[in-house]
Formats: sequence, C-alpha cells, structure tokens
Amino acid sequence: MATAQRVTLVTPVQGTVCALKDVQDPVFSAGMMGRGFGVQPSNGQIVAPVSGTVTMVAETKHAIGITTPNDNLEVLIHMGIDTVELKGAPFTMNVQADEQVQAGDVIATMDLKAVQAADKQTTIIVAVTNSSDKLATLDVDLGDHAAGELVATGELNANTFNAKRTGKLPKAGKYDDLAAQIIENVGGTGNINSVIHCITRLRFYLKDEAKANDDVITGLKGVIDVAKAGGQYQVVIGPAVTDVYDAVIKQIGPEFSNDAETAKAVAETNAAANRPTTTWGLVKWGMSNLIGVITGSMIPVIGLLAASGILKGILALLTTFKLVSATASTYVIINAMSDSVFYFLPIFVGFTAAKKLGADPVIMGIVGGVLTYPSIVAIAGGSKTLGSFLGMSINADFFGLPVHVASYTYSIFPMIAGAWLASKLEPWLKRVIPTVLRMIFVPLFEVVIVSGAILLFLGPIITVLSTGLANVIVSIYNLSPAISGLVIGAFYQVLVIFGLHWAIIPIVANDIATTGHSYLNAIVSATMVAQGGAVLAIALKSKLANIQELAWPATISAFCGVTEPAMYGINLKYGRAFVTASVGAAVGGLLTGLMKVNMWGFTGSLIGFTSFVNPKGMDFSFWGFWISSIVTIIVSFTATWLFGFKDADAEAVKTAPKKRRLGQTA
Repeated sequence: MATAQRVTLVTPVQGTVCALKDVQDPVFSAGMMGRGFGVQPSNGQIVAPVSGTVTMVAETKHAIGITTPNDNLEVLIHMGIDTVELKGAPFTMNVQADEQVQAGDVIATMDLKAVQAADKQTTIIVAVTNSSDKLATLDVDLGDHAAGELVATGELNANTFNAKRTGKLPKAGKYDDLAAQIIENVGGTGNINSVIHCITRLRFYLKDEAKANDDVITGLKGVIDVAKAGGQYQVVIGPAVTDVYDAVIKQIGPEFSNDAETAKAVAETNAAANRPTTTWGLVKWGMSNLIGVITGSMIPVIGLLAASGILKGILALLTTFKLVSATASTYVIINAMSDSVFYFLPIFVGFTAAKKLGADPVIMGIVGGVLTYPSIVAIAGGSKTLGSFLGMSINADFFGLPVHVASYTYSIFPMIAGAWLASKLEPWLKRVIPTVLRMIFVPLFEVVIVSGAILLFLGPIITVLSTGLANVIVSIYNLSPAISGLVIGAFYQVLVIFGLHWAIIPIVANDIATTGHSYLNAIVSATMVAQGGAVLAIALKSKLANIQELAWPATISAFCGVTEPAMYGINLKYGRAFVTASVGAAVGGLLTGLMKVNMWGFTGSLIGFTSFVNPKGMDFSFWGFWISSIVTIIVSFTATWLFGFKDADAEAVKTAPKKRRLGQTA
C-alpha cells in the first residue's frame, strides 16, 4: 500500500538543488504554482523529471509541462526566471505536445551564457502544479546532483490514492486544451502583457486587441462569451475560471500572472488603449474606467464589509436595548471585530487596487499601513493647530514645511489614487535602478514617494474640497432644509466615493455634542436606506447566483448603516442602479428636510431607528423617520426594479464586439 502511494521526481539538470522557498521568484517561492524545487544548473541540458505525456510546450520555449500516466501529476519545468521576455532565443526544444517521454530523457537545452548575458537568472524550477489536490508530502534532497538522479519523493494524498486504487482517478489536464486554444486565439503568448481573473472571467491585457479572434474564442467549448472593457480583453468562462486560469498560467508562465510583471503590462496597455476623441466621450471613458477601478478594487473585500456591517447592526441593537454597555469589554471586543476591516481599509484597498492597476500589492499595503499608523492617526485626530490655510488646520510640519495631516482610516479613494501613482512610478524605477539594487530601492522609493504624495498633497486637496462642500451644504441647509435634503440625498454617496464626505462628519459630531441632535445626520441616514432599497430590488429581481450572493448580504448591511457592499459591490458597478438609488435618496432627503426630522444619535439607516427618539419624549421625528425611510425604500426599489438593473447588465459591456447574451454572470 505504502509503495503504491509513492511518487518520485529526478533532477532535470546537473546542478545544485535548492528548496522552492529559496527560488528568487515570488510566485514559485510562495508555493503559488505548487510544491517542487529549484536547481542552479551547471550545464544547459534539460531532462524530463518524470515519465509521462508532454501536455504543454510554451510558445516562448521557456517552460514544458508533463503529466504522469498513473497519478496524473501535472509537472511544470520552468527554465530560468523572467526568461519569457527572451522570446525563446536561448532554448532548443527536443519534444512537442502529446509526445511520450521517460524520466531522464533529454527534452530541451538552454544556453546559460545567453540567459546570463540578458541579465536573467538561470534557475530551473520544477513544480507539481496540482500538488494541492494530489500530494500529501514531497521531500527534496538538497545539494549537488547529476541530471536524472532521484531527488524528490512524496506521497499521494488519501483522496487521490483511493481514487487511483478504485480506477476513478480524474483525467489530468482537463482545461489544458481550452487554455491552449484561448492563448492561440488572443494572439499567442507574444501578444499577452498579463492575465488575471475575477469570479467568472479571464482578463487579458493584450498588446494588440485586434489580433484576438473574437468569433473563434466565443465558439470554444467552455467559453460563454467575450467582452472588452477598461483595457481588458475578457473571456467569460463561468465557475471554472480558476481552473482555466491555472491552465493558462501553466502554459505561458507565472511571469504573466498579476504580480511583479503586471505593473509594466498594465502601463503599456493603458498607453496603447484606444481613447475616444470627443470631449463627452473622454468624460464617459474616464468615468467608466474610474468606476471600474473603484469597484474592482473593492470587490475582494465586499464580503468582509457586508459581514462587518451586519455585525455593527447587531452591536447597535445590543447597546440600544441595554444588553451591552458601550464601556464594557464585551462591547470593545465586538466593536473591534466589526470595525477593523473599515479602520484598516486603506491597507486592504491598497493591496487590491495595486493588483487592479498594476502596482506591487505588498508595497501598497504598506502604504496603507503608513496612513493608518497610530501616530499618524493621532496627529490627524489631535487638537494641535499650527495655523490654518484655505480652511484647513495646519497640524504638523514636514522638514519645516507646514502640512495638514488628514484622517485616512475608513478611506478608499486616496489609496486608489496612490495605487495609480505607484503603477506609473514602479516601471520607471525598475528601468533606472540597476537589477542588483531593485529589491531594496524600488520599495524604498515607492513607499516614500507614494506615502508622501498622499500625506502632503492628496490629503490636503481632499480636505480643502470637502471643507468647501461642507460649508456649501451648511449654507443650503440654513437657507432651506427641504432643498438641502434633496441635494444632500442625491449626492452624499457620490461624496463618499471620493472621500469628500469626511468634512460633514465633524459637523454632525459638533451638532450632537453642542445641541444633542443633528438634522443633517437624519438626511445622511436616508441615503443609506436608499442604497439598501436599490440593492434589495436587485436581490429579488436577479436570477443570477453570483449577483444574489452579493446583493442579499449587501441589503442587510445597508439597512444596518454600512453601504459600501451595496454601493461598490452592486449599485455603482452596474451604473444605473446607483443613479436610481440616488433618486430614492433625493426623495428621502427631501421628505426628511420637509418634515424637519431630527436625530439624536450617530447610528443611521433602519438599524438606527432609536436614534430618532427624542430623549425628552418621543416626538414626530420618530414617525417622520419611518415615513421618509419607507418612501425612500419604495422609490429606490421601484426605480431600480424598472430602470436600474436587469440580468443582461451583468454581461453587457458597451465596448464589446457584439451584443451580450442574457442571463450570464459577470
């Protein structure tokens, strides 16, 4: 039994075997491509590490895939690091796809001197790309070995071993053929800058989209459709997208995944993108791309935001009904659970926005950490004032330069702007900094420049704009509560997107602190209810599982006072739904202002109904809150149901080559 479970691999080249974690490639060293090992070669003759069928020979000849006949292990032999850029010049292939090889057979040669002359590393990497499904262990004998020597042994995991014993082992490389056809019809490896994936789509950044054969790709078995948006060539796969993505990366190499190489790829793609020529076309193009970046950056954390929003609602109920005291340790612990994702949102958004825009995600995560660093937060929230400028308090100095340090906890837009800056800065730094110094100095300069740009320039600009808007809003409210309700209701969530709403929050806090209530906060509450009403309509109307999976938690979260999941996950993403939600919010704000609804607490939306109870005795504000909230829900729900969303929107892309099909997921 034990013998039958064993798998073996031999050294693919003469040289020094090292652990995979020591390979100077973050994708392989982190185990993202599976278990394996590296070899520092002393000659360029490459042999097969296992017996099996050659399932893939990369177009640029830098990688070969072999699948074993009995265990269906998918073994990748990757020759050199970043050698895909050499376009096959240093390699000679001795095998082709579908050919049978035995362990130790010569399958390729690599010109080590040519690779070194191109300033690339010659490390040969062997990775079992499906090891997470197949292998329980893999032990590697490190040190010097001749080509073809036994170097790694492992055991199949229990599921694979039992399936093999009963003759039910699934076929290997199920998506290899589909991946190969997609690669060929997007113009080949030479036409690909990078590729990422979302929940249903492969998203290629191509050098020339005109080389892609839309009709052939759309007709492939396993492909639902093709779309083009935001500089991406999107191949709609459906639930199997992760498997197809893995098969694509296995064939073209991890250099094309959304890691170190993506920065250069996205920069080149954005530069080559076809932009509209008319002013209105440029505005629409810019807004479409901006919204795409914002929603794309937020999607990975939407589930966390929704869960945290629901937890915030539960906590509000616990404190409202005196089940938990706001000063008790129980409250502190639960509040930390519900609030941490919002407090440290710049870190998460920095990471996801960087992946979206092509910067280094880890570096942008660190930049987010700089913005939420306790000392920075303390400066922003402190009372220290060194003067004022354009309505800003000067609360710090930087090498003697007076600056305003704003608060960035809970913020989104500054990090997206920072990620955009990093995506432009990083490729330039890599061009001007010698390779041997990049590991230290690229992160150093990037963190310093991007953090400094946000703290010293972007933050103050946002503060000036938001302070100006806040003054305008206060003036309008003093002139007419009804008109201000209409205006604030319609545009408050737009301000949230760009982080311009923060100047309104101190006004609300000051109102509550000095008078015990805030009419303005009551209007803000109506905008939360409106987002919930709109996403509720989508949750009930849509037949798509992935839409419902997002919409229902987002509805609950919005009614608990947290609108980010509804706004970024659904409403803003599909455009018209955000507009119809804003229409409902405008109506709700108008009614709130007309009825002069007052609010005595911070917590808004439906979960905050007790905030509308006057401590001196219930008055009309409580009933006015319910009237305006119900009307808001009805208007936003109805408008969204009729005009704001249909399932075809999940697939319809205006720049697609042909009409989108109905009933497909995004």
